[in-house]
Amino acid sequence: MHKDSKRREALLYHAKPTPGKIQVVPTKKYATQRDLALAYSPGVAEPCLEIEKDVNNVYKYTAKGNLVAVISNGTAVLGLGDIGPEASKPVMEGKGLLFKIFADIDVFDIEVDTKDVDKFIETVKNIAPTFGGINLEDIKAPESFEIERRLVEELNIPVMHDDQHGTAIISAAALLNAVELAGKKMGEVKMVISGAGSAAIACANLYVSFGVKQENIVMFNSKGALRKGDPRVSEMQAKYATDKEYASLGDAMLGADVFIGLSSGDIVTPDMLVGMAENPIVFAMANPRPEINYDVAIATRKDIIMATGRSDHPNQVNNVLGFPFIFRGALDVRATKINEEMKKAAVVALANLAKESVPEQVNIAYGETKLIFGRDYIIPKPFDPRLIAEVPPAVAKAAMESGVATAPITDWDKYREELLERMGSDNKMLRLLQNRAKTDPKRVIFAEADHLDVLKAAQIVLEEGIGQPILLGNRETILELKAEIGFEEEVLIIDPKTKEEEERRNRFAEVYWKARQRRGTTLLDAQKWMRERNYFAAMMINEGEADALVTGYSRSYPTVVKPMLELIEKAPGVSRVATTNLMMTKRGPLFLADTAINPNPSAEDLAKIALMTAKTVKMFGMEPVIAMVSFSNFGSSKNEGASKVREAVAYLHKNHPDLIVDGEIQTDFALNSDMLKSKFPFSKLANKKVNTLIFPNLDAANITYKMIKELYKSVSIGPIMLGLEKPVHIFQLGASVEEMVNMAAVAVVDAQEKEKRSKQQSVKK
Repeated sequence: MHKDSKRREALLYHAKPTPGKIQVVPTKKYATQRDLALAYSPGVAEPCLEIEKDVNNVYKYTAKGNLVAVISNGTAVLGLGDIGPEASKPVMEGKGLLFKIFADIDVFDIEVDTKDVDKFIETVKNIAPTFGGINLEDIKAPESFEIERRLVEELNIPVMHDDQHGTAIISAAALLNAVELAGKKMGEVKMVISGAGSAAIACANLYVSFGVKQENIVMFNSKGALRKGDPRVSEMQAKYATDKEYASLGDAMLGADVFIGLSSGDIVTPDMLVGMAENPIVFAMANPRPEINYDVAIATRKDIIMATGRSDHPNQVNNVLGFPFIFRGALDVRATKINEEMKKAAVVALANLAKESVPEQVNIAYGETKLIFGRDYIIPKPFDPRLIAEVPPAVAKAAMESGVATAPITDWDKYREELLERMGSDNKMLRLLQNRAKTDPKRVIFAEADHLDVLKAAQIVLEEGIGQPILLGNRETILELKAEIGFEEEVLIIDPKTKEEEERRNRFAEVYWKARQRRGTTLLDAQKWMRERNYFAAMMINEGEADALVTGYSRSYPTVVKPMLELIEKAPGVSRVATTNLMMTKRGPLFLADTAINPNPSAEDLAKIALMTAKTVKMFGMEPVIAMVSFSNFGSSKNEGASKVREAVAYLHKNHPDLIVDGEIQTDFALNSDMLKSKFPFSKLANKKVNTLIFPNLDAANITYKMIKELYKSVSIGPIMLGLEKPVHIFQLGASVEEMVNMAAVAVVDAQEKEKRSKQQSVKK
């Protein structure tokens, strides 16, 4: 993307529709005067008095127990340096966003306008009663060391400077596993660290606590190896100063087992790697350019075990694996501090998790056949849903065992269930979807690319690596719009109506005519239709000139779906095409079907729609739990509409007994597991979380998904086409840019799945 366009997009993201990235929302009812009287005067006096009697009641009656302050003075913001407290606020809000989406922790960001250590500490101490924990952020060294040390000592709530400890915790987990895979021992490895700031010191300290010998660590800053007696070496750095002479970083790396990079890009050469010991461990964590390029490193040493800070290479050292879950565990036992035992517990939990079987959902997200513990998988992936249930309990147990927990947990199974429930509102599915698309991008036709929003979606798809857009429409208009939005990358542009496309139009028309000549279509009709972009685009898919197709932004759904159903064959064994919408709701992802095509499906049709939807749910890495919904519950009505749902369920139970499906059932019972278990304990849905609703008719499904979307601003992906042989998907009229990007990702993943099935069938033959 053009630099100015990227800058404009970033500014618009933070400014519109509401400035900033976080907000405060009520958690209690406030509809009536009675509600307000309880929320404030006079009712609010009662919890105040209870807290006055026992200050620990503040956790019972207020949000303190789930509230963290992200605090900075703006002296070391990202790579931008000392830019001031106001300029640091977008970063602090961003950190708050990560706390919320990964661990359901609420955040107030606090920007403090002082560089004086004592004044900063005094400010934090004065506001600490508001919070359950303090996350220090982007404070320059060496002041950051003193600030954290004193606040940990002087406050009775968890305090952590993530810049220091986040990278240390994640990289220590990776190091434990890497050393094991290399057949070495922590107490014997020789280590070189490039970087001598707060993160480097924290890393070295934590590695030492896991057995690395202090005398086996050589630490470099931009001037060279830290030397004993050098007045420029700080008190914190002094323990890693050496009296040995090293001519260069490469000199120190000769025979080294481990290189830790926390400095700047491209400072390590292939020759330096060659000089390292057998099975070298290289963590090149400078971002965005590692100390040595990943591809260069693995080409230089076949025996290397490598990690970086980048998401496009294996073994990403990403702080989001740590801080949300560490604070989650600390808050949940009301720890008075985050101590070394808790940090080490997080390290061990992360290291152990990488050795366990990886859920299919994670394999799918990263486009892997199977992630297995080894040189390319030494730490868990950020999208791994098990993190929330593994790391916080480990941290909480360590807090209890080390005596800093004030509210110990007794029922660990219940605690894990509560942790998993916290993640229901997270939109991880969108990140999983796009990440999976990026693993094997496909050629995607945007059939209405001469519309600005469609072109913006195509630009994002290209820049994010989701797919390779093919733009259909008026060439001059597309080029003008590309210039307007700074879309400078070269992509294929096709105008089906131009003379340049005459040969392809006629070739497509011939194929189309031969397929439909016995259904009243003439060759002249076929040639005329091929001037229409949707017919032309569908033929490109059929003829293998593109992998996937998205369209429908500017025309009504029935108008767009007609050529697709005429030109694109149904998948083998499919008698009726349908659609599903994936809704991102507060309770988690929810699939609804059929939302766009079949007005009044029969019992047989409903059963087939359920089976096709189940296949799509699995494509997203989830196990389908399907409720066939109606106004009736398990035979309570003999109405024809309820009866056909009942018949569909009976067919599925008989012919697909392994499928978790039941009905007919009312929607509230389907979505409320307690109600369902109480009234209908015999149901296959009892003790299950329903993630798929199959509706008895199009009215119900379409109205429901659009109501959810508008009332609750839920993200909707769809309608996703079910039952076509080719990856063709149709937007709703006037879809947003975000919706079109998501649908393009669905189309790419659909193309990946269809390609995989085709290869499997070829092998069987």
